[in-house]
Formats: sequence, C-alpha cells, structure tokens
Amino acid sequence: MLFTLIIFSSQINFKFDTIKNNIAFGLSELKGDEVERAAKNAAVYNNIIDFDLKFETMLGERGITLSGGQKQRVSIARALIKEPKILIFDDCLSAVDTKTEEEILSNLGKIMKDKTSIIIAHRISTIKNADQIIVLADGEIIEQGTHHELLNNKSAYAEMYDNQLLEEESR
Repeated sequence: MLFTLIIFSSQINFKFDTIKNNIAFGLSELKGDEVERAAKNAAVYNNIIDFDLKFETMLGERGITLSGGQKQRVSIARALIKEPKILIFDDCLSAVDTKTEEEILSNLGKIMKDKTSIIIAHRISTIKNADQIIVLADGEIIEQGTHHELLNNKSAYAEMYDNQLLEEESR
C-alpha cells in the first residue's frame, strides 16, 4: 500500500511562478478545478481572486506578493491538492486569524476524514477538536487526552487554555 505523507512546516518555500503553479507544484498533471478547490479548502481562494491576475498572479522572491497568512494558506493548498493519507502540520495556522483558522480546520476535518492528521500548534484553538492531544514539556509527554479531559485535569493544558483565553480577552 502506498501512502503519501505531507509534512507542512511554517517554513514556506515558493518558486518564482504563478500562484496556480505554486499550489500545483509536484503534481504531474492538473485535472479540472483542483487548484481552485484546494485554495477554497485552504481559505485563500477569495484572496487570490482579488488579485488582478487571480491564479496567474506571479509571486516574487520568497512569495513577497502575499501576506504571511496568505503564504501559509497557499502552502496548505499545495499540501491538500495532493490528497495525502497522512498530513503533518507544524504550526501551520500561526499567521491566520481565528475565524480563518476555524474555516480551514473545518475543511480539514472533512478532507482528512478516515486519514491521519498530526497538528503541532501553540494555540489551543487549533487543536481543541483533535481526537487526541499530547502535551509536551522539555521533550516529555506530561499530559494526553481530549480537550475536555485535559481541561478537567486542571493541570498544564488547562493553565495554557486559561492564559490564552485571558490574552484574547485583553485584546
């Protein structure tokens, strides 16, 4: 059985080409509206169609045509278009707002149904709906469980959650 493993890091690399070709990078051929569908699932479609040349917009050095959040979402689209069986996201939503984060996570939940996703994140809102959450400190597992189980433990995870809630309220 052949598995496709996509590891997405917040270190984003772009080739000097169009947005469309950056999303489709690594595919041998495009079928139908794959690029547009991937962009929609990564919640970047509306940003792209606002550009004068839409998907044919050329990206400058290191993707300078795009904001940080748009770069992350184009890279997410690049991962999703390959329809992987296993997807590892390393802090992939750090540059997007919580509304966009929720949209992307909802789409991922549908796309990755019955597949494996590993999401590494510092924001609890990114991982709170995971089947299993593992909390690490100094390279050691200190807690694991669901969001509700970890909140009920009233330990490190619950403290992080409370701190993040206070930080959001103070904005």
